[in-house]
Amino acid sequence: MGGMRIPKDVGERVTLCPDGKYRWIHEVNLLTNPSILFDVWKVLGISMGILVVFGLVIMLFTGNLDLDMLKGFGGGILIASGVIAAISIPGYLVYAAMTGWKYVVLFIMDEKEVVHQQMPKTAKKAQLIGELTMLAGLVAGRPGMVGTGLLAKSRTSMTTTLSSVRRLIPCRRMHLIKVNGLLEKNRVYVPDEDFDFVYDFLCKHCVKAKK
Repeated sequence: MGGMRIPKDVGERVTLCPDGKYRWIHEVNLLTNPSILFDVWKVLGISMGILVVFGLVIMLFTGNLDLDMLKGFGGGILIASGVIAAISIPGYLVYAAMTGWKYVVLFIMDEKEVVHQQMPKTAKKAQLIGELTMLAGLVAGRPGMVGTGLLAKSRTSMTTTLSSVRRLIPCRRMHLIKVNGLLEKNRVYVPDEDFDFVYDFLCKHCVKAKK
């Protein structure tokens, strides 16, 4: 991160640089743009869905799958989902406060790939949050939290090969284009003035993607 060099003329607008790559810097306001919080909820929802399927399979194979058991299991899942959703909001606000209420990203795009690179200040805060999460996991004896913290600490950039993209989802209101592959999901934030250009560029070069 310390060796990352950004051309002086790169700013909020999408800029074609001498090396043939487009670059721009985008600041996501974490209070007015809830896209990151929505992603957190989506991940939590998928996790709860996996838990539900796993629980139903266990009850089916143990012969305990009846109406009363389903009611109790469903009630427990609903309560757990509500608690997790409620906890995620203050957790998100703590993260937002630690990053100065902004998520600052450098994007680099050409015909082959798009790079989502956290700017040094944001990346350092993300690493700090990851370290705190790891420490909390160690103290609580929860390996899952340690793994989550390690991921947050190490993952400050993401590169997506455009030929591997399976779906493009424009979210103009949040200045966001979701660039989804089979196993990875990148997030490309774009200013209003350049939104159509970047989306059309990605549509042209993500030949396997559903638009």
